[in-house]
Amino acid sequence: MTKEKHEIKVENRTALGRKVKKIRKEGFIPATIYGKGLESKSVQFLATELVKLFEEVGESTLVNLSLEKESLPVLFRNPQYHVINGELIHIDCYKVNLKEKISAMVPIEFIGESQAVKNGNTLVTVTDEIEIEALPADLPEKIEIDLSVLETLESVINVADIKIDTEKLEIKTDKEQLIAKVEEPRVEEEVVAPTEEVAPGDVPAMNQKSDEEKAADEKAKSEEEKEKE
Repeated sequence: MTKEKHEIKVENRTALGRKVKKIRKEGFIPATIYGKGLESKSVQFLATELVKLFEEVGESTLVNLSLEKESLPVLFRNPQYHVINGELIHIDCYKVNLKEKISAMVPIEFIGESQAVKNGNTLVTVTDEIEIEALPADLPEKIEIDLSVLETLESVINVADIKIDTEKLEIKTDKEQLIAKVEEPRVEEEVVAPTEEVAPGDVPAMNQKSDEEKAADEKAKSEEEKEKE
């Protein structure tokens, strides 16, 4: 299967520091191009184009930047987002040497269905990406993990279980790293409502006499004592 080529236009950027707020309002996203033996370049992308492409390729897919008359092969790195609205506000572009291997974090995509999960158990995923070393053009956009191998509660998927083209790719993540497993569903404990403590004054008096009844009792006792005299 031939990998799709990704390209995007980029412009040189003169706005620096606080001035980048202006270009963001104009619909651009500031970026920086850097790499071995390359003088850092300040550039800007059309926001709508960059956001769409970055959502598709992430940080592990080779992209060709069209800058004036140059074509620069890069990987996106270090995306920065607005703390309030979550919008992409800056990104780095790492220019690669197509003849030198590099390492990149490649996202995992889970496919298939686990029989153990169908039986009522819970799927637990531990990691969603792994580190892979390869030539830039050989880096995969994603690694597919088939969950159908999780047939019982004892079944697990580790990095060592991933099938890749070892002639082109090398997994750098620890082979014992757990990727996914199945656990029994947790039993929710019944929450017992705490007993409300009632202040002594709030407790209804049992056989408590009124002031009038107390006065009548005192009067009766007084008359009984006079009678005894």
